[in-house]
This record gives sequence, C-alpha cells and structure tokens, in this order.
Amino acid sequence: MGRRILIVAVVFILILLAGSALAWYGLKYMLQPVNPTAAEDDLVTVTIPMGSGTKRIAEILAREGLIHNTLIFRAYSRWSGSDQNFVAGQYQLSPAMSTKDLLSIMTEGKVYRETSWITIPEGFNVEQIAARLHAQGKVDREYFLALCRKPPDNFFATFPFLKEVEGKPVDYLLEGYLFPDTYEFGSDISEEEILAMMLGRMEKVYQSALEEMDDKPEMRMHEILTLASLVETEAVVAHERELIAGILAGRLEKGMLLGCCSTVHYILGEKKNPLLWEDTKIDSPYNTYIHEGLPPGPIASPGESSIKAAMRPQETDYLYFVSREDGSGEHFFSRTNAEHEAFKVISKKNASQNQ
Repeated sequence: MGRRILIVAVVFILILLAGSALAWYGLKYMLQPVNPTAAEDDLVTVTIPMGSGTKRIAEILAREGLIHNTLIFRAYSRWSGSDQNFVAGQYQLSPAMSTKDLLSIMTEGKVYRETSWITIPEGFNVEQIAARLHAQGKVDREYFLALCRKPPDNFFATFPFLKEVEGKPVDYLLEGYLFPDTYEFGSDISEEEILAMMLGRMEKVYQSALEEMDDKPEMRMHEILTLASLVETEAVVAHERELIAGILAGRLEKGMLLGCCSTVHYILGEKKNPLLWEDTKIDSPYNTYIHEGLPPGPIASPGESSIKAAMRPQETDYLYFVSREDGSGEHFFSRTNAEHEAFKVISKKNASQNQ
C-alpha cells in the first residue's frame, strides 16, 4: 500500500513538473516575437491614444499582429512594472520584436515621427531658403520671411548674437544666420522651430571655428558673417576662398570700394551676368560699388569654409579679382587696376567663346 502511494506521489510530482515546464515554455513562447523572421523594414505604425490602459494597448497590438495573447501581455506588463509607464504617441513596431522590446519602446517614449530630409545649399539667401522649404510643404513662405525680418522676441534671449543685427538697415534680420546644411524635419515642425534649428546649427559651427583659432578675429560675428557671405557668393572653388577673403579684407583696410557683383545681384534679386553700368549705380546700402565698407549685413548663408576664410583671410597684395569665365570657376587676380582691366578683357573673350 505504501509503495503504491509513493508511486502515485511520484507520478503526481512528475505531472506537476511537466505541467509547469509546459506552462513555462508556453509563457516564454507567448512573450517571443510573433514573426522572428520578419524583414527589418516590415514595420507597423501604431498609435497609442492618450490615456490608454494596458487592456486597450494590448488589443491594439494584437489587432496589428504584434503580440500572441492580450492576457499574457497585460500580465507581463504588470509583473514588469510597465503598465503605469506607457507613453502615448505614434510608434513604428515590428512583428520581429519581443514583448519586452515592445514594452521598452512604448515606456521610453521612442515615438516615431514621419520626417523628411531637406538640403539648404551654401550661398542660399533667406528668400531662396523660404522657397525651397515652401516647395517641400514645410513652411508658409510669407510667414517664414516675416519671421526672418522680425524674429520672435524669445529668439534674442536664446541666440544673443542676433542683438548685433538690431538697428542695422538689413532687409532680413536673419539673413546669413541660417546655416546651410541637410536637415531632418518632422511632419509637424513649425516655422519657428525650423529657424531655431538652423540658428542653433550656425551657432555651433561658428563657435567651433572660433575654437580652432589661436588669435581671435577683431571683427564681431555679424561682420564676419557678412564678409563670409561675400566670400561664399564670389568664390566658386574652395581653394580660392581665403585668398578672396584676403583681397576683400585688404580693400576694406585701404578704404576702397569692395565692388562685389554679388551685392548687386542681391539687390536685383537675381544673378545677372554681365551687370550693366546702371545696375552698379542702384541706390542701396547693399551696393558695394557706391558705398564703402561691408554691406549692412550678409547677403546669403555662408558655409563653414567661407566662415573660416572670413575669420582668417590670407595675407596678399592682390586687390582685384575677376572670373576667368573658362568653366573652371577660378579667378584672375591682380595687384593694379591696369592688370585687372586686362584680365577683364580676357574674361569677356572666354565668356563669348563658351556661349
């Protein structure tokens, strides 16, 4: 009798162990990905509404084929302490994710936002930037330009360097301060947020360039960016930027007119080649053919290399430069006006041959 009881007990214990093992493996399976072999780009966009409880979230995930069982998901969420930490929002989830992975994403708030990448080229002015962003559906062009003329008051606290522009007769206060780069913009980003992103990028690049210098430049940021914008719009090939910056700096030091065609192009709103005599006589503070010194502000957004060139212009006794017009993007450089006039003749000849 005792032996029979022992056998029954052993069998019962084995059944319990087997049942526990099956339950354990079953639970473990339920927590594994629904489709471990799903492709990396096989993603499901899921929206977790504000105030959703674990039951509602489990139903959403089950409907999208992301979990095996709602009850197991809810139980595991409570056991792991995740059930009180879900963050509402839109997520991109994969059937190759385990329950633990899903909970981690939704409790850490790794919200998915539809984004687009937009490149703002070096040398673009604010009107060109506005046109490109408007074409991509990111901004209202007129509102964006209005903000460039008169930024929100909080911008001056966030970006103190903008205070250097106040009171200057510039067309757009933010001209030249929007760093040209490739940006990732969310679908719901505002015009103010875009401007803040570009201003922040300019501040970072500018400060980094300053830190590379042994001797700090005498000019303030506004003057440097103004000079850099001239370098950006006058220079075509990179290896000439510091030399052109040096020529412009030399003309400033001697009190000569800068005579930059790009400043007249800025006034005209288009690149006109060749400029007519009457174009160079337009009465505007930006016209460097009739006003000494730098224009009141930048005429375009300079890139990093132009900013660095403006910070450390190359020492040179050249005072003039003119495009070769031979397709190389390079310039003729000269020390005297007579040399400059001779090179202009060659330049015009090259231009006529390349038409």
